[in-house]
Amino acid sequence: METAKNEWWITWIIKISGYSSILFVTLILFFLAREGLPALKNVPLSDLFGTRWYPIEGYFGIWPLIYGSLLVTAGALLIAIPFGIGTAVYLSELAPSWIKNLLKPIIEILAGLPSVVLGFIGIQLLVPFFRRALDLPTGLTAFTGAVLLGFIAIPTIVSISEDALNTVPSGYRHGALALGANPWQTIWGVTVPAARSGLLTAVMLGVGRAIGETMAVMMVTGNAPVMPSSWDALFLPARTMTATIASEMGEVATGSDHYSVLFFIGIVLFGISLAVNVTASSLALRSRKRSERLLS
Repeated sequence: METAKNEWWITWIIKISGYSSILFVTLILFFLAREGLPALKNVPLSDLFGTRWYPIEGYFGIWPLIYGSLLVTAGALLIAIPFGIGTAVYLSELAPSWIKNLLKPIIEILAGLPSVVLGFIGIQLLVPFFRRALDLPTGLTAFTGAVLLGFIAIPTIVSISEDALNTVPSGYRHGALALGANPWQTIWGVTVPAARSGLLTAVMLGVGRAIGETMAVMMVTGNAPVMPSSWDALFLPARTMTATIASEMGEVATGSDHYSVLFFIGIVLFGISLAVNVTASSLALRSRKRSERLLS
């Protein structure tokens, strides 16, 4: 009892840490709004949401940047989700212990590699390979960025998905096997659905990693703010919102229209990331409640 009374400060540290995260997010949003909202006043909405980005001539259309980000991110997820979840299922359910002990540290190392290093590898290996293999004028395309982003997101998805699968009680597996299910039926019919909320969290974090990546994308996508007209745009140069902010923020005059629009792009990116996280939390909570109802 005396020990519990003397540890009240631990509870306060935990509370302060939780409240500080909310405070920091609020301060970031306030800073973005202060610097970026003047763009709505100084730049006409028809120009701001136009289809041409050429700030030197006064064109601040951000749609090519938004579509470029979504195109690259969608392509990355088509690669990262099946490979990431499949690898996690293999490590958690099928792999021998010696393979798991070998692959797990490699995946953790890959997850911690700097994006600049990955971008350099992409320039040296992926860009010339895709240029020759697909007979393209240039290998600096949205497709190259999607492939590179997919490989960047895979370690994150694998790590979190494997942890989610490992938390599924072994009784679920034993019960399914006892009822006559084979190992594959047990994995896809029992284990994976039971870990649905954790797998969804892993996918959403992979989405966040992909859509927020900067240097690697900027190095391999060609940085051409072109409005996509069809899926063929996947094999043409593109520019993302993060790459635009990183490449142009150091060259603009503080307080200029260009400066405000770059911060407005940051607000849009913040809103997309927030929407992804809120959606993931909502779906994970709904999935958890459904699992609790089934168990009860």
